[in-house]
Amino acid sequence: MNEKAKILSEIIKSRRSVFPESYIQKEIPRELIDEILESANYAPTHKLTQPWRFKVIANGAKAKLGAELGKIYQQTVPADKFLQKKFDSFAQKTTQADVIIAICIQFNEDKLPAWEEIAAVACAVQNMALTAEALHIGAYWSSPPLIAHLDNFLGLAENEKCYGLFYMGYHNAQPRAANRTPMSEKVQWVES
Repeated sequence: MNEKAKILSEIIKSRRSVFPESYIQKEIPRELIDEILESANYAPTHKLTQPWRFKVIANGAKAKLGAELGKIYQQTVPADKFLQKKFDSFAQKTTQADVIIAICIQFNEDKLPAWEEIAAVACAVQNMALTAEALHIGAYWSSPPLIAHLDNFLGLAENEKCYGLFYMGYHNAQPRAANRTPMSEKVQWVES
């Protein structure tokens, strides 16, 4: 294996979701956030639609996002299912993260089916996760059902939709082994 492939393989195999509770209060420099976002721009994209759109939520806007998620939770969950711990977790997570990136898609349905645009954005987010890993920045793609109600908060256009929140922060989480079954159980070779 050549050196580039070896480094890439190590980054891919060591990438894990790193959750906000292990983030430390240390600012991620803007140029590193830009580097993470720039890596998203090189994801595969059919017909070069480049459907990824990102909203970087930082500083005081994080508290506003936490409050908005709490409000949506309170408005959409029946009273008998409401959990105070869950409600409190929105403000807590948004405070723990240094930066939160709203993962959005600008659909081009006149050119492509929606699933292709979603797949392109998922590839873009994978690029972001791998770049964050290479920079020793923890990252976690969260996709709670509440994101379906963030259109106004995020200022999304009619053809845009939020598909998750990408929490980021420096962290003190210990590396952990991957929990994967062997690839041989998932591959069939068809040769004749």
